[in-house]
Amino acid sequence: MKSGIPLVSPGTIKWGAIDLISPVKRVTEEEYRSLMDHCVVEQGDLVMSRNQSVGVVSYVDSKKPFVLGQDTVLIKPIHADWRFIYYTLQSDLVQRQIAKSAGGSTFSRINLSDIRALNIKTPAICEQDKISQILSAWDKAISVTEKLLTNSQYQKKSLMQQLLTGKKRLLDENGERFSGEWKQDVNLGSIINISKGVQINKNTLSEDGQFPVINGGIAPSGFTSEFNTDENTITISEGGNSCGYVAFQKKSFWCGGHCYAVRKTALDLSFTFHLLKYNELKIMGLRVGSGLPNIQKKAIEAFTVNFPVTSVEQQKIAAVLSAADAEISTLEKKLVCLKNEKKALMQQLLTGKRRVSVPVKVEEQEAVSA
Repeated sequence: MKSGIPLVSPGTIKWGAIDLISPVKRVTEEEYRSLMDHCVVEQGDLVMSRNQSVGVVSYVDSKKPFVLGQDTVLIKPIHADWRFIYYTLQSDLVQRQIAKSAGGSTFSRINLSDIRALNIKTPAICEQDKISQILSAWDKAISVTEKLLTNSQYQKKSLMQQLLTGKKRLLDENGERFSGEWKQDVNLGSIINISKGVQINKNTLSEDGQFPVINGGIAPSGFTSEFNTDENTITISEGGNSCGYVAFQKKSFWCGGHCYAVRKTALDLSFTFHLLKYNELKIMGLRVGSGLPNIQKKAIEAFTVNFPVTSVEQQKIAAVLSAADAEISTLEKKLVCLKNEKKALMQQLLTGKRRVSVPVKVEEQEAVSA
């Protein structure tokens, strides 16, 4: 049912304003009145998930009607700033209580009695308001950075689609558009040389060390004291759920048995990386097998790509895309920092370890003076 009033379920509850767009299930006006005759939802109310994403809370920011689905609970702040209660429920202190009450089973669920028993600290309303203002400012900074990151990622994707297909040509050193030939449908095996690494005993790996071990996953499998592949090498995951994942290793590393390394390329190295990254999803589509999927070397070598003949144009394209990657990386790091700083601030402000100054009312000042 595309039209109708949305039914909010645990699967659609996320931190932030309540999502009334994603819910697939919707009800009629008559069903809404019947299902919601026991309560009135107002702006500033909170909705918590009791299973799936246990303890995740959304806040109601509009007067648009919706139905509370099964295993959701409405929280109405009484004599408290709703924003303060929202942030308190988000804090590590309360989330640990929720996790303990829900248990660690596959089907975690928290009871209403456990929600009512949550232990939270509430200062005076004026201090709650001040704390909420501070944390809201951090949320706005995080939201702005997230939007900038999304925009940069979209622009990078658009650039790849234009520059790595020849639809858009860049300017050469004379300010003229490149007009040289583009090779079409060339087998990767004729322009790059790839080989699989050497499997290493996982029991010998450490959590930190000098050289990362790159195997079938996206992140390193661990670290070791030796390396078998030099820095500035392109890798392609050979096996596992992420087989086909393309990465650029800036430091020397150990190339594992479920990892392909590009040992040689006839194209500019940076351009080769961006070309492979652009085709990553298609390369992932080459996987075979169900239990432990993998990509055969011959399948990668038979994969076809297009590219400009001149190394100068390849380098220009690579430079533009690398600059876009650098911007994305900067925003990602900034976002992580903002979230960590907000988390640390919450731990101080929402536990009373750090107090905020609040303005003293005129009558209170007079009472003190008297």
